[in-house]
Parts: sequence; structure tokens; C-alpha cells
Amino acid sequence: MNTKINDSAHIIFLESVSFSYGRGYVLKNVSLSLSEGDFVGIIGPNGGGKTTLLRLMLGVLKPMQGKVLLFGENPRKTRTHVGYVPQETSSNKLFPISVFDVVLMGTMGRRGLFHSYTGEDRDRAYAALEELKIAPLKNKSVGDLSGGQRQKVLLARALVGGPSILFLDEPTASVDVCGQDELYNHLRALNEKGTTVLLVTHNVGAVSSYIRSIACVNVELYFHPDGVLDEQTINKTFGCPVDLIAHGLPHRVFHKH
Repeated sequence: MNTKINDSAHIIFLESVSFSYGRGYVLKNVSLSLSEGDFVGIIGPNGGGKTTLLRLMLGVLKPMQGKVLLFGENPRKTRTHVGYVPQETSSNKLFPISVFDVVLMGTMGRRGLFHSYTGEDRDRAYAALEELKIAPLKNKSVGDLSGGQRQKVLLARALVGGPSILFLDEPTASVDVCGQDELYNHLRALNEKGTTVLLVTHNVGAVSSYIRSIACVNVELYFHPDGVLDEQTINKTFGCPVDLIAHGLPHRVFHKH
């Protein structure tokens, strides 16, 4: 998808971006512009390039061709303004560290990797725990928490620095249904306060209930700023027919063009 867009008016800007790990394109000719305050759901199949897209936006990866800007500059210069919540992994469970210390690590982006924590840092960490209602867990080991509790801890760590943008990569993969709804409600509340949110997910039902805009990614990218998907695009993105089923939740029907 190749659309000429104005890079100066957007918080995130990609133009004609392609990337490969060596065997074929992971992303090809991708263009996208996002405005401040958006809540974007990024959907697509495994291996379709969703996580790679986030890494390009963060400047962790460099595109083979095309341009990527974050706050109008090279992402490596401005990514300190981004909070990042990674996918759930076994290391999240086994690393012997307390909840409070994990959240405190989120201040590194503000002061640098090798610094002594200040009283202000500790106050920020505790405030983030309180905001997500997990302050009573602050002395527990991360490995003793449930999947939903661990994701709240990682979200609190991402929020400590007061990010303007929040990137989340499959944040509910190991979380039960109730925990998912609670996490999505927290994200919606943050978005309503002005934080821009980019959420990578396989949960199409969650996308239909919470987000404003949708990016369908499978090597190419199709962006729907109004959050309305057509059947043709979603089937092409996932490579097979997809039906959305919602039980008792507000949901958006995928209209035809």
C-alpha cells in the first residue's frame, strides 16, 4: 500500500517501508500515519509482520527501504517517549525479582541505564502500581503472579515514564477473559486521558469493542481509520474466511464496502 502522506502532522509516520530478515519480505511497501490520541488495533496472522512493524516504529529495526518517523524524527532519538509492553514469555515468570523492582526499572528510560534510583523514581513506581490497583503485590515475586497480574506489572513499568505512546504486543495472550476485559478497560481509560495506544492482538473481538482504528498486517498493510473492516480485507489478511462472534459485549459489525 503506497500512499503519499504528510509526515509533519502525525505522531507516527511510515512511508513505503519494506523489511526482510533474509528470505522474502516480512513487510512490503507499507505506509501509515497515526495522529496523537488514536487507539489502534494491529491484527493479522502469525508471521504477518505485526511485531516487526512495532520494532521498526521503535527504531530497533532499520527498514530496507522507506522512511520511519516517530514524533517527526528518527525513532532512536524519540523512543524514550514510548512505553512498551512485550509479549508474555517464560522469562517474565522465572526471573527472581519483586513487582516493585520490575516497575522501578521503567524509570531507566528517563534517567539512563546506569543510575541510582531517586525518591521521585520510587514515588512514580508506587503511583503506577496504585493506578493499576496492584500496590498490595509490590513485594511479591513476579513468578508468583497470575498471567493477568504479570501483564499489569509490565503495563505499570511502561507507564512510569509518562509515555505519550503505549505499544503493547499481544498483552492478553496468557490472561483469562475477565483479566482481558480489565486490561482493555485500563487501556481505554489511558487513551481517554490522551495516551496514544497501539495494540497488537489476535483477539478480533477485543478490537471490535475497544479500538478506534484498525491496521490489518500480512506483509502488506491495510489501514481503516474509522475502525470498520470489510469482509474482503479481513479474509485477505488472515488468508481464510473469518467470522466475528461476540457474546454479551458491545461489538462492531464488519460492513461491506
